[in-house]
Amino acid sequence: MKTKNMLMKVAAILAVAAVDACAEERRSQKRIVISIPDKKLVLMQGDRVLKMYDVAVGKSSTPSPQGEFSIVNRVPNPTWYGPDQVVGPGKNNPLGTRWMGLGYKGYGIHGTNVPSSIGKAASHGCIRMRQHDVEELFALVDVGTTVELHGERPALVAMIFAVAVGD
Repeated sequence: MKTKNMLMKVAAILAVAAVDACAEERRSQKRIVISIPDKKLVLMQGDRVLKMYDVAVGKSSTPSPQGEFSIVNRVPNPTWYGPDQVVGPGKNNPLGTRWMGLGYKGYGIHGTNVPSSIGKAASHGCIRMRQHDVEELFALVDVGTTVELHGERPALVAMIFAVAVGD
């Protein structure tokens, strides 16, 4: 009986330790939070803001998708496959120098050859970034990073903006 009680206590301690380890891992994971109405992308690690970027989002006729996605691929110097043409890497490429696919066919986070579109609803649904910003973000995230796209300002983003304005 003593051995059984001891085994149950050890099992309970191990279960608590496993739950704590999982919670700690979630708190330390990076994630991307995008506020479509604010046209902002925030890179988070747990509850800490690492970076915030201005972005372009989908226009009303081709809106950005909403929901939770993840980065499924990362492509440096991508080729753009348009409906009527293919554009290889270079200054005329609409994807710029980096592509991070979201696992939602045809949608991703990428650079742009039209930097004046940043801060506007101007894309075909993708999230566009300035070249230096997308190159920085590309270096900071990996395949599997969670990407949250919000059609309304998430409370988290509202809090971040309130703190940023208050500083």
